[in-house]
Amino acid sequence: MLTTPAVSFLLAIAGTNTPAPTTEPPPWWHDAVFYEIFVRSFADSREGPLANDGVGDIRGMMAKLDYLNDGDPATTADLGIDAVWLMPIAESPSYHGYDVVDYKQVDQEYGTNEDFKAFTDAAHERGIRVIVDLVLNHTADEHPWFIDAASSKDSPKRDWFTWADAHPGYPGPWNQNVWHDHVADQSGQLYYGCFYHGMPDLNVRNAQLTAELYDIARFWIQDMGVDGFRLDAIKHLIENGAEQENTQETIDWLEDFNAYCKSLNPDFFTVGEVWSTTDQVARYIPDAVDTAFEFDLAQAIIDGLNTGDATKIAERIRVVDNAYDTPVATFLTNHDQSRLMSQLTGDAAEKQAKAKAAAAILLTLPGVPFIYYGEEIGHTGGKPDPNIRTPMQWDASGQAFSVVKPWRKTQPDVGEVNVEAQRGRNSLLEHYTRLIKLRKENPALAHGALTGLESDHSGILAFERETEDQRLLVVTNTGSQWANSFTVTLRRAGVAAKEIQDLSALHGMSPRSNLNIWRGTAIGPQRTVIYELREPNERSDLFVDP
Repeated sequence: MLTTPAVSFLLAIAGTNTPAPTTEPPPWWHDAVFYEIFVRSFADSREGPLANDGVGDIRGMMAKLDYLNDGDPATTADLGIDAVWLMPIAESPSYHGYDVVDYKQVDQEYGTNEDFKAFTDAAHERGIRVIVDLVLNHTADEHPWFIDAASSKDSPKRDWFTWADAHPGYPGPWNQNVWHDHVADQSGQLYYGCFYHGMPDLNVRNAQLTAELYDIARFWIQDMGVDGFRLDAIKHLIENGAEQENTQETIDWLEDFNAYCKSLNPDFFTVGEVWSTTDQVARYIPDAVDTAFEFDLAQAIIDGLNTGDATKIAERIRVVDNAYDTPVATFLTNHDQSRLMSQLTGDAAEKQAKAKAAAAILLTLPGVPFIYYGEEIGHTGGKPDPNIRTPMQWDASGQAFSVVKPWRKTQPDVGEVNVEAQRGRNSLLEHYTRLIKLRKENPALAHGALTGLESDHSGILAFERETEDQRLLVVTNTGSQWANSFTVTLRRAGVAAKEIQDLSALHGMSPRSNLNIWRGTAIGPQRTVIYELREPNERSDLFVDP
């Protein structure tokens, strides 16, 4: 199963005098909802040396922290997330930052190291943890390490990268060229760069380089105060000739690196980008990284909503649930994929309904959910990459991001798709806010066991989430038509029969003769309902998507 009940937490909220169990409480990230931020596109500061230059920066991001979580559980204006993942912030010659030239220096377009430490302090005051992208697989070709290595075969840093006297004769993992010339080098050798010539791969087999990477990790953990790393492109870390992905040597190296990070901070968190199938991702968890992103599940959710076929989603949920013994990182899209709203099909109203259904599925499933910035307002954008990383749309004018022309145009729909327009109404933003709050207030959604349920309607996705003290039923109609008659087979009968009978009068559900089947009378297209199954006369309707 993905997760196990957090018994100590449940006892605490129940207010019992039962002695605490001897087992350790779950790590903080088990219950967290993360928010991915591209600093360049989040908010331009209004004061200070980087103010009003059209580029998002750390001070601008800090000014928007209350939007993410204001630290007061009693307020409802904030999104309510628990942690942020910042895409690369280290010094880099590119707009995206995945080609680093100085691992220990915040990019000057974003601010200073002192700005970053002020941001982490402000985030921590609000209960927000901070994780940063760490790129271990490659550097920029402008990094001093590579400039030194490429200057001579005798360079002490030559072995920090991978070289060949002649082309080895095999392509890269997606049939791309991975062996490149370098004009400054007179040796005639080629260097290995999986992504392109401007990103030469590091050779972490080299002990001196590994020691340097460990010190970079120490710097961010101890000196900068981060709570975790998102580790980029880790399946490419160590190659064995033509075997260039998911090698056992990669996993072994990461296990040592992860252990080192935790020796500095036992609560430290690592999440890996392993863009592979579920069976490959599972090899990394929990020793090489604490968790990793579940790409197959993300695609299944989108495909299932576009086709209206819940069986595709249900089958992938079953596979994922069986694959991991610890919470996996769940998401819908990220900075390398076309935006969710640009992948969904249908007219504007249908896309909006599908986006709400996707959010409901994401935030009611087990795992550690990650939300890409702007996803909560229906931010659009398709490839190429800069168009899926455009400025956050805070208001219709776009000037809430910056008072000058931004580094990249906002999307054409900024007039309708923005934070200000979605305040205080039945919007996608309010939908996300409600679901995050619901997940926090109901332990079964955060870390309850999962049971997938069968239905006689191909558009109905149904599952139960259960802890010792709470049992929830989640039902989503993934189709574009009303589901006017369907059945859902529950996990067990017995007392559930009374619960079913009790709830049927309120929620249009009625028991079948075998007492563990619900008959749904009607649920709208792309709508979700969540029922809390309690003892008779303690009925509760937790969530109905209007």
